[in-house]
Amino acid sequence: MIRVAAVGDVHVGEEVDEGLRRDLATLGECADVLLLAGDLTRHGTVAETRCLTAVLDTVDVPIVAVLGNHDHHSDEVDGVVSELEGAGVEVLEGTSTTVEVGAATLGIAGAKGFGGGFVGASASEFGEPEMKSFVRHTRDVADRLRSALQDLRADRRIALLHYSPIEDTLHGERLEIYPFLGSYLLAEAVDQGGADLVLHGHAHAGSERGVTPGGIRVRNVARPLIQRSFRLFELDEPSPAASAAS
Repeated sequence: MIRVAAVGDVHVGEEVDEGLRRDLATLGECADVLLLAGDLTRHGTVAETRCLTAVLDTVDVPIVAVLGNHDHHSDEVDGVVSELEGAGVEVLEGTSTTVEVGAATLGIAGAKGFGGGFVGASASEFGEPEMKSFVRHTRDVADRLRSALQDLRADRRIALLHYSPIEDTLHGERLEIYPFLGSYLLAEAVDQGGADLVLHGHAHAGSERGVTPGGIRVRNVARPLIQRSFRLFELDEPSPAASAAS
């Protein structure tokens, strides 16, 4: 069994969140890896990131993260990533990594994602250059996510996002802001690239559970929604016969 702890939208400011730190210190007892689904900080500053790494210094399992929109706000992304990586956090953006869990390998492909909306109510690459650039960015992010998933060689695969790939996990948010909470292009990328589970944040008032059109489980782990410091997921390890056949 591969045990995954996940949370997004912790929004750490310029002070250490002692409650979060205390809870994450217990991860070694119940999880094999911690996945952070973006919006790690309030305003995306290096100072806030240092407070976050102080929170994470008690975690004794591998940590993999993507950034969120808040982490981009102050245009200090390079510094934010540098601080995280200096603390041992692997930050993904259209890239992937693997974690060894006993005899099994967990693959994680990650990307922040972006907006654009969903089938029947989505933006398109038409009209003003600003609109075309908006949609093109989402398409580029989705393409990189697809490639990262396809390139993974692992027993189990997770797609880690900040923005949502489906509408199901947005239910509870105002319908008018769906286009700013995710895009169907991300779900297409996951279905084409293949995954066992999708994790995202961003939708604080959304819903926890959904599936992609291809039937892949999607879970919203935004901390304001789950009302706890992390959510646990278990992925069955493949049998030796299945591994030999793959």
